[in-house]
Amino acid sequence: MSALYTAVATAVGDGRNGEARTSDGQVAVDLAVPKEMGGAGGATNPEQLFALGYAACFHSALKLAAREAKADIADSAITAEVSIHPVDGGGFQLSVALHAEMSGVDQGTADKLVARAHEVCPYSNATRGNIEVEVDAVVG
Repeated sequence: MSALYTAVATAVGDGRNGEARTSDGQVAVDLAVPKEMGGAGGATNPEQLFALGYAACFHSALKLAAREAKADIADSAITAEVSIHPVDGGGFQLSVALHAEMSGVDQGTADKLVARAHEVCPYSNATRGNIEVEVDAVVG
């Protein structure tokens, strides 16, 4: 399969404490373990970066779903909550909650658009069957 685009990023440092940057220099961030996990905090972490990427990607998928349905959504936003959980036997697992907000459509249409977005979003397709992902829509 031929890729449409490939993002390249490198992380260096002491595990979850260090820095990460993209090959094109557009993103460069310091990394730190969150205080809630016993770290110093004060910098971003992989869960926040995943949440940013998933929210942006799902928002794009929602806009695509709206165009397909000829639905005129307005004031749309996606909030992604990415949680990390310990698993039995060691290691960790992620879970995601995606909250879509929009206006210009009724609740039934919003629910259908979010379901369609979840079908086409690359992040949703990558995580499907691997981690728990909950989605909901609120019309305002």
